[in-house]
Amino acid sequence: MRPLDPRLLKHAGAARRYIAVTAVTGFATAALVIAQALLISRAAAPVVEGTAGWDDAAPLVAVLAGVLAARFVVLVVQESLAHRAARDVVADLREQVLTRAVALGPRWLGGHGAQVTTLATRGLDDLEPYFVRYLPQLLLAATVTPATLAVVLGLDLSSALIIAVTIPLIPVFMWLIGVLTQRFAAEKLVAMERLGGQLLDLLAGLSTLKALGREHGPGRRVGELGRAYTRTTMATLKVAFLSGAVLEFLASISVALVAVTIGMRLVYGNVDLTTALAVLMLAPEVYKPLREVGAQFHAAADGVAAAEETFAILDQHPPAPGTVPAPDLRRSDVVLDDVSVLAPGRGQFAPWRLGARLRPGRVVALVGPSGAGKTTAAAVVLGLLRPDDGAVRLVPSGDDGAAGLPLADVDPASWHRQVAWVPQRPVIVPGTVRANVLGSDSAVVDGRVAAAAAATGLDAVLADLPAGWDTRLGHGGAGLSVGQRQRLALTGALLGDQPLVVLDEPTAHLDAASEQHVLDTVGALREAGRTVLVIAHRSALVALADDVVTVAARPAPQGAAGQGGAGPEDAPQPDARSGAAR
Repeated sequence: MRPLDPRLLKHAGAARRYIAVTAVTGFATAALVIAQALLISRAAAPVVEGTAGWDDAAPLVAVLAGVLAARFVVLVVQESLAHRAARDVVADLREQVLTRAVALGPRWLGGHGAQVTTLATRGLDDLEPYFVRYLPQLLLAATVTPATLAVVLGLDLSSALIIAVTIPLIPVFMWLIGVLTQRFAAEKLVAMERLGGQLLDLLAGLSTLKALGREHGPGRRVGELGRAYTRTTMATLKVAFLSGAVLEFLASISVALVAVTIGMRLVYGNVDLTTALAVLMLAPEVYKPLREVGAQFHAAADGVAAAEETFAILDQHPPAPGTVPAPDLRRSDVVLDDVSVLAPGRGQFAPWRLGARLRPGRVVALVGPSGAGKTTAAAVVLGLLRPDDGAVRLVPSGDDGAAGLPLADVDPASWHRQVAWVPQRPVIVPGTVRANVLGSDSAVVDGRVAAAAAATGLDAVLADLPAGWDTRLGHGGAGLSVGQRQRLALTGALLGDQPLVVLDEPTAHLDAASEQHVLDTVGALREAGRTVLVIAHRSALVALADDVVTVAARPAPQGAAGQGGAGPEDAPQPDARSGAAR
């Protein structure tokens, strides 16, 4: 990332406003610094030389007090704006990262989950030092340094030449140190992402590990990642301290050269005291912004590395969403036409050449071995993933010859309003059972709600909860078993009015009694005229389905980049019982 990356201005409106204001405060600071040096020299020199008294210097001292007060106000404004801009930019980029990650789809997110999690939590917070410390000094280096050097040039040519010759040394060393620091900052972010991903995986499977007595197994690996993160952090800090010392040494030597030269010329009468004092006070101000840029670069290095990864995500463009409103699924069939999806990293299509027709009021079961692509097929129907070959079409019911509307052309919002999804692990947010099922803590439990709870078996769960519908649940449904969470999610789906309901293995890990409640719920959905697409493994759920579709995978041709490439002679054959591809 460059010192002031245009991508930051492109993606964060708060950054543009902040830089504009900081440029103004930078010019104000440059003017005040120069005024302060000139006022002190003109007030003190005549008094020291004895050509004027303190009474003559009083007006200049009063003006100097005003300049100092103005510098204080500018500093306070700059600091407050910096903190506010940092907060707004971090929030803006975090929202954009999450939005883009969702737009890129679950397949992309599955391979970059740790990266997105790190950026959305701790990673982007490291941008605050960049805005609060580094960026203001960078803008001051672009305003105060040339302005003070120009004034020194007008006051004393020899001192200006010394500064002009020595000042390039600081940017050169800053660049050399920055290259090294960038590597350490990138390694630190990678270590943090690995540690975060490991911890997330550990927390997700902790209950299973504990049940198997293996909860202490991953501790060694997590410890190794933690120590790696510590090592990269300490390496970055070591470079920061050493580079700060180098920059201070260069600036001190450069100012000392100016001071010695001006002092000798003052002794021999080649320069007056007023000019000498002004040059001696302005010389450090020429180097100070550059020195501070180098010192604050290390504090901002982690944020810069996080911004690089953020821009890498934002520069990825998902397929353009459709704009056509979705037709009413109560009177439309969802047709999967030879759908193939290339599984990343597996070298095969899963599913491959999948054909199916989802009709209103019918239950369609997807069956097949693990890894065949059943969940991927459901994601295609949900509109979360586009097939690499084939298409999903929306065809008016009863019109088998119609071309239909491609799902890729449909507005996602209008499509998702008509689709309900119950995944293997239902999404349950912290709150009451009432809010999770009915959407609000103030929703009324009427006869329809009670009937739905009885159909899914949620009424038995509520009877065992301390506060019934008002029982508070933790994150992910903590306080309920896996089967109870499934009943809660099924109740919400049953109470909804979405014409299409997608269930991902709703009977997995359930006992016979809980499985029967799921079967009853699927039957109730069918009786209500709603289309049900269910991923099934158990025979009872398969037997309940009106149509059964067998999902198969096939190795992809070498060099395949996302197209099926299979010939029509290899297409699945229709099933005699259901009319769906097997």
